[in-house]
Amino acid sequence: MLAELGYQAWAPNLRGYGNSARPEGMGAYSIEDLMADVAGLIDASQAEETVLIAHDWGAVIAWFFAMRQLRPLSRLIICNVPHPGAMRKNMSFEQLRKSWYILFFQIPGLPEYLLGRDDARAIGEMIRSSANHPDLFPDEVLEVYARNAAQPGALTAMINYYRALVRGGGARRQQKLGFPVVQTPTLMVWGEDDVALTKESTYGTDEFVADLTIRYLPRVSHWVQQDAPEAVNAMMAAFLEARPVPEMVWEAKLHHPGTGS
Repeated sequence: MLAELGYQAWAPNLRGYGNSARPEGMGAYSIEDLMADVAGLIDASQAEETVLIAHDWGAVIAWFFAMRQLRPLSRLIICNVPHPGAMRKNMSFEQLRKSWYILFFQIPGLPEYLLGRDDARAIGEMIRSSANHPDLFPDEVLEVYARNAAQPGALTAMINYYRALVRGGGARRQQKLGFPVVQTPTLMVWGEDDVALTKESTYGTDEFVADLTIRYLPRVSHWVQQDAPEAVNAMMAAFLEARPVPEMVWEAKLHHPGTGS
């Protein structure tokens, strides 16, 4: 989709993932270092303009990157991660219940042991089991996830994102800096059946983003771009071309592909 619109698309692995560098120590995964990685990629691209598209941990980094204005962005697209200011404002018992794993990840060693058993097969299975359309996550894709996670030090690197944000004080440091209003035109695409994040965590995002468009996708999971690729691509394309961003009108087709509806 991006190439068809004339963009040069980069989809790098963040540090610690895939074949990217995997520095040791929790401190190497601070939110500041992760933002610096994004800035370095933008510099290396020598692009005239940058559209930043991000999901999950990438979206955590992208929100702060846009707030701190480390590099100019022409557009920002966020998939299923709330703005940290809205998240803090809407913290609820339900959200705390969903976020249990973040506290679990603070325990040294134990998460790596449990997730790493059986060649880290749990990583891929966790993704597929929390998707609304598990058929879109075939075994060969899950094997890639598991193989990457099973590399030496990979699980520790992945979990250090959470440790650096909580135990390492990254969240506190960013909170002290405040949440200046994001000036970049922003599209938020949100699958409503998110296993880890409540829809309510997005409420009031317009207080933190000057030019915001939100589209909620019913019966779509946290893995929104994989669960509903046709709908998400259409929304992104419209946003990038400054057209009205469609609502979720592909739901029947996504759930009943044989009906032609």
